Amino acid sequence: MAQPTTPLRCFRDHHFKEKFKDENVVTVTSVEQIAVELNVQEAYESFRIDWRMPQPILQREKHFQYLKKGLKNLSESYSCLDASRPWLCYWILHSLELLGEPLDESTASHICQFLARCQCPNGGFGGGPGQEPHLAPTYAAVNALCIMGTEEAYGVINREKLLEFLYSVRQPNGSFTMHMSGEVDVRSAYCAASVASLTNIITPTLFEGTPEWVISCQNWEGGIGGVPGMEAHGGYTFCGMAAMVIFKKEWMLDLRALLRWVTNRQMRFEGGFQGRCNKLVDGCYSFWQAGLLPLLHRALHAAGKDTLSMTHWMFHQEALQEYILLCCQNSTGGLLDKPGKSRDFYHTCYCLSGLSVAQHFGGGELLHEIIVGDESNRLKPTHPVYNIGPEKVAQAVMHFLKLSVPRIKTNSN
Repeated sequence: MAQPTTPLRCFRDHHFKEKFKDENVVTVTSVEQIAVELNVQEAYESFRIDWRMPQPILQREKHFQYLKKGLKNLSESYSCLDASRPWLCYWILHSLELLGEPLDESTASHICQFLARCQCPNGGFGGGPGQEPHLAPTYAAVNALCIMGTEEAYGVINREKLLEFLYSVRQPNGSFTMHMSGEVDVRSAYCAASVASLTNIITPTLFEGTPEWVISCQNWEGGIGGVPGMEAHGGYTFCGMAAMVIFKKEWMLDLRALLRWVTNRQMRFEGGFQGRCNKLVDGCYSFWQAGLLPLLHRALHAAGKDTLSMTHWMFHQEALQEYILLCCQNSTGGLLDKPGKSRDFYHTCYCLSGLSVAQHFGGGELLHEIIVGDESNRLKPTHPVYNIGPEKVAQAVMHFLKLSVPRIKTNSN
């Protein structure tokens, strides 16, 4: 059930004690942090004195129009994302999904046909038609197709060739390169695990050694870096943890250290999350960091930590919602990194995803909602592992479980 929230956290007098103090040591980082806090404070203060808006409002219709326009036409400024066109499909479709906006059959079919042209003859998806296969757009394309969830969408995915592609980028130690002869990092392990588990193409050898490689990327901070020895980072940490959940091996990580690291990434003044220690708040980490907490909650509960709350995730859910609603909404639609930044589809997707995580705890009979503002701000839930609707995950998994795992010849067979 939803519960009414208390007056906004940001307007309690003691909250301003949480502002950054440079201790008389001025650095580039401290100057930038103070500037961001001033912008955030201005956004909060502007809301407080605007008597026309007694509660934060999610500008649904403006976001919908921005997303709907992006499905059909993009400005020339998006030419730099020519190798990320399946990502644009996913970001927009998932944002619409969270807002509860249905996609008409004609548009869905058009997107299916476009993604089919992005699929490579040797398996996997490229960043656009005719481009080489890459795990990142493969993940985005499969997610987008599962969001649509039609027979046409599922039929686009060539599962046998997809499995061949995954084996072609698999390394002997269990890691994966993003593309043939490309870079290795934790993103690739997650992308491979995500698409393989959704489409039922996991074989006994595909992820042999991968869990061990992922845990080698957890460093002394408690978070996960891109490769062993690298600084902990929110995006990599989410990818590593989500991959371990798919492998059902999350207990191999140091969960307490991971919890300590991620909870310390929520900014005490802003309410949003930073991606790394000593960095600025960024709206996209509303999902990459906050999305970790449901996964950690589940893992710790499975480990017998009975003292866990059964109504709240282990972060300040109201504070994150306030940051997104008051600091990350563009007045004409779309969401952004922080005040002063431009809107884009990436931040729109992950700000809304984080807002959804912050609103919904648990599921089924254990569902508990905390909605800042009125009921019109409620978003649809998102699956914390795949970041698409939970029902779309279940539908895709059930569809592909009816199909046998492809048998292909590999060096591991």
